[in-house]
Amino acid sequence: MAFEEKFLRTPPPIEVGGRRFKRYHVSADPAGIAPEVERAAYAVLPELLPEPDGTPSAGFLVLHRGGDTGAYLNAYTWVWDNVLHFGGAAAGQPVLDCPDLDPTHFRVQTRPWIGCVWELPPVTHEREAWVRHVLAPARPDLDAYLADSLAEGSTGGRA
Repeated sequence: MAFEEKFLRTPPPIEVGGRRFKRYHVSADPAGIAPEVERAAYAVLPELLPEPDGTPSAGFLVLHRGGDTGAYLNAYTWVWDNVLHFGGAAAGQPVLDCPDLDPTHFRVQTRPWIGCVWELPPVTHEREAWVRHVLAPARPDLDAYLADSLAEGSTGGRA
């Protein structure tokens, strides 16, 4: 099968565990991610977060619905002022030791993988946004950071 880019959506930010997160949804389906998969993914999110360390309480999430039975949640949280903490969960993917093919049955992952080719485009944007709105200004502007998301569209062709 030939490689194809996927659709990227940017739902509004959410707050979990005292942190505010930008959200990115990745799917081959132009209709996006089913609400039950989204609810199940965000239910496991608190297990993926590090302890607060004084860094502005923010991060971003990438929820990816695979082309098969898999669903993946990547939680990137800013820590130590300029470092990304990663926590991941997967559902419906036997290769990742998921117990069944249910895309709502998320399990925390311990592999050191940070994302696949469809999940990585937000990482570059988020690095630049964090520097622009939090690290470079005299006063960090967390609201400006949260308002600055990668535009919806294709996961690729953004160079």
